[in-house]
Amino acid sequence: MPYICRKDIAMKRKYILLLFVPLFFLGSCVTMKKFNDLEKKCTAESEQLKQENEQLTVQTRELKFKIQQMEEKVASLVSDSADRAQQLEALRKNYNLLDRAYNELQAAQEDLLKGNERETARLLKKLQASQEELYDRENRLKTLERDLQEKKMILDRMAVELDQRNARMKELETILFRKDSTVKALKNKVSDALLGFEKEGLSVNIRNGKVYVSLEEKLLFQSGSTEVDPRGVAALKRLARVLEQNPDINITIEGHTDDVPVIPSASIRDNWDLSVKRATAIVRILLDGTKIDPRRLTASGRGEFVPVDPAKTKEARQKNRRTEIILTPKLDELFKILESE
Repeated sequence: MPYICRKDIAMKRKYILLLFVPLFFLGSCVTMKKFNDLEKKCTAESEQLKQENEQLTVQTRELKFKIQQMEEKVASLVSDSADRAQQLEALRKNYNLLDRAYNELQAAQEDLLKGNERETARLLKKLQASQEELYDRENRLKTLERDLQEKKMILDRMAVELDQRNARMKELETILFRKDSTVKALKNKVSDALLGFEKEGLSVNIRNGKVYVSLEEKLLFQSGSTEVDPRGVAALKRLARVLEQNPDINITIEGHTDDVPVIPSASIRDNWDLSVKRATAIVRILLDGTKIDPRRLTASGRGEFVPVDPAKTKEARQKNRRTEIILTPKLDELFKILESE
């Protein structure tokens, strides 16, 4: 629809009035039919103009609304343009600052590269020294690892040997325990067998894992004699029965005298001779009429050189004149273990 402004509408209305006025004055000259035709025509044109006027009014309102929208959009664009202009200005300032900072950093980097050649050389030298030291440490570590491996092998061998020694030690402890038990049992058997002789100078005790049967001279011999008295023979026979029933016991007979020299005779030269002959006499009594293996017995004389009381009194000399029968459990198993070490 073509754009028609208010000025054109007013012109048309003026034109219609000018048309009706002459017709009114010329009515007398125009017929009624023509007048009616003219009136209809004018009415039709007026109605058409009215419709056009209404359409123009609607168009005008629509145009006003569009103009308002355009004005609002223009205002928004203007505001947005101002914001963008401010942002652009801020970006330019920031860019300038960054550009200046970049130039300064680049200049500093160039100065650093120029001035750090000596420092770089020093660092490279230090790095090379560190690498050499690291290589040296690696070699030492490898050496230590080899030594450690060798020591571990030695330690493993020692551990095996220690286990073996511990096993042998336990075996030795078992044997020694059996031996101690045997010694205690033997001491009890001997004490029981010789019961009643304690008051006559006989004693039984354990020393150093052995049973010592100590018989004073008054129970066995007359002074300077090597012949056993009957009371002593009876005690020895009782002891012989116990020794016969315990074949795993070694028997040592030791003769002892005091420090008073013996009067020499055809059969006895000195205290050594007297102590040995007394020990031999007891060995014969123990073997007589028994099944004791002679290889189990040892006769020895100690003379006056192993006293139980070193005092120079009558009582001390009486104690020293004695015969000791030493009973020792056989330790063949123990010796075998010790020989295997």
